[in-house]
Amino acid sequence: MSNHSKGVLYALITALMWGVLAIALKIAVTKIDPETIVWFRFILSFIPLFVWALFKKREILKILVKPPLLLVIATLMLSVNYLCFNYGVKFTSPGNAQIFIQVAQILLAIAGIVVFHERFSRLQAFGFLLAIAGLGLFYHQQLMHFAENQQEYQWGILLILTAGTAWATYAILQKVLVVRYSGAALNLFIFGLPTLLFLPVVKFPQLLHLGIGWWLLLIFLGINTLVSYTTLALSLKYLEASRISIILIMNPILTFIVMGILGAVHFSMIVPERFTLVSIIGALVVLAGALLVIRKPKMG
Repeated sequence: MSNHSKGVLYALITALMWGVLAIALKIAVTKIDPETIVWFRFILSFIPLFVWALFKKREILKILVKPPLLLVIATLMLSVNYLCFNYGVKFTSPGNAQIFIQVAQILLAIAGIVVFHERFSRLQAFGFLLAIAGLGLFYHQQLMHFAENQQEYQWGILLILTAGTAWATYAILQKVLVVRYSGAALNLFIFGLPTLLFLPVVKFPQLLHLGIGWWLLLIFLGINTLVSYTTLALSLKYLEASRISIILIMNPILTFIVMGILGAVHFSMIVPERFTLVSIIGALVVLAGALLVIRKPKMG
């Protein structure tokens, strides 16, 4: 398999994992504190990776002792992303979160131009303006649907935008770091440090009183984290940032499909999405604009 094919495959796996993530988080935050969820996701990802490194690749453990400064910053940014996205989903909905988190892909594509000197075309500039207009249209329409608690919705959107900005910063730094360090070594630290950072705010009594179904949900969130960020690190190694962004923009589409199915079968653990025709048009405009931004310009 060529490096390009590997990069595409790893990015597709990441997109699949993130497509269902917002839905799982929306269910989880109805029962479990967001900080506790974040800590559990990180520690459940860290432990198997640490055990594997301990027996199979002990040399990467040294990164836990002497991490590069950029890796520390990247880890802090990802921690901010996790926490803000959890709270953002809690205050809005999976579909809303997935639309506004596309800011991360747009910022990553812009970074590819500014930091990694990728080409930028007029069509991409138009796409950027189109995405901003679509976000404005979508936001205005959804705000009316959350009329009973607009302040909470606005706070949730702000948190999602913060999460997107933090993730884009993380991805930029990861793209730089993956040239010198293996994805496994980077993720070992990225998963490890937040387990210490969030430990003081973990509400362990909540975990002790969870039923088997909730534990399975938490385990899924942990596995989702381990798989998605392992495949993301690998895709960044084999594929350009702009091409990865194109694949990751599939997330909202998958989320909408799953939410539609859950609504059709009257799944009671999550409130169905409420979209008008105008808000759907706004969402499509966002995705179309983002696709134009992150597409790779033709040479010549």
